[in-house]
Amino acid sequence: MASKSKKAQFDAVKTLEQIEDKFEMFQILNEEGEVVNEDAMPEISDEDLQELMRRMVYTRILDQRSISLNRQGRLGFYAPTAGQEASQIASHFALEKEDWILPGYRDVPQIVWHGLPLYQAFLFSRGHFKGNQPPEGVNVLSPQIIIGAQYIQTAGVALGLKKRGKKAVAITYTGDGGSSQGDFYEGINFAGSYSAPAIFVVQNNQFAISTPRDKQTAGKTIAQKAVAAGIPGILVDGMDPLAVYAATREARERAVNGEGPSLIETMCYRYGPHTMAGDDPTRYRTSEMDTDWEKKDPLVRFRKFLEAKGLWSEEKENEVIEEAKEDIKQAIKKADGEPKQKVTDFINNMFEELPYNLKEQLEIYTEKESK
Repeated sequence: MASKSKKAQFDAVKTLEQIEDKFEMFQILNEEGEVVNEDAMPEISDEDLQELMRRMVYTRILDQRSISLNRQGRLGFYAPTAGQEASQIASHFALEKEDWILPGYRDVPQIVWHGLPLYQAFLFSRGHFKGNQPPEGVNVLSPQIIIGAQYIQTAGVALGLKKRGKKAVAITYTGDGGSSQGDFYEGINFAGSYSAPAIFVVQNNQFAISTPRDKQTAGKTIAQKAVAAGIPGILVDGMDPLAVYAATREARERAVNGEGPSLIETMCYRYGPHTMAGDDPTRYRTSEMDTDWEKKDPLVRFRKFLEAKGLWSEEKENEVIEEAKEDIKQAIKKADGEPKQKVTDFINNMFEELPYNLKEQLEIYTEKESK
């Protein structure tokens, strides 16, 4: 006769549920732009609130024009950003100039606002090597194409900042799909082990290309994955600029004070396709879903908040729109003026001292290009 199994001394399922229940959505502004969490309001001046809105509006126009330029064949690879302005721009607004940004391929706006000239961002899209040469003092790396690889790199950069005694952080971004990569966990685990000053952001825009978030993980949230690495994690309303700013600012303060890294999951939505390389979001998203998320638009929400405070107007917004259009016009013109890349450029940029086989190729292509 089989013996009766012993009753478990602990309830593993209950423990999991208790952990997951603690990751509630952090929000300050609701969809109507009303403050619903007064105690969490960050200390930020009226001028900075206006500047944050200016950058978000500018970025929306940059996205619209970049899509148009891509369709004209004047840009190469491009990943739309509309809908993620609060997640991207408000998190960047919480940083300082000395901080380092290790972006994913959708995170060009952050490095532009960190100092990368706009024409170089356009050159990056075209695959031009000069798009990967930020000016001295602009602490950014080129947007990472390999999904999740920037998480590993961020752990290393952050550790380097710590060892050099810098009061700065390294911040990186990926999407919900990127959180399924091994590099994601390795990065947060390594940074946690060495208490490196890093901020890891997962922009959960609901779909990794066409794969819905609920197919990425059985976890109720991505933020809870911080628990396994022994670091703080927070789930933030990624359509709420104030919530994103407050969460990022707090994570930065902890990091520079020697309290280690943080993981921030921003719940957001991309209104456009995954990239302009043929993705059709109508094949995996419903019009009802699009409509629901459009009601949460970060620009609409923040605009209502600022207008109620007398800090924004249609006139101000139109000025920003015209400024953005003119800047983009001049930047694409400057990018167009850069010399076309040659094969010899790639060869010369590859090594400080060329191996024999590339020396042979260099001679061949130098002769071809001279004709």
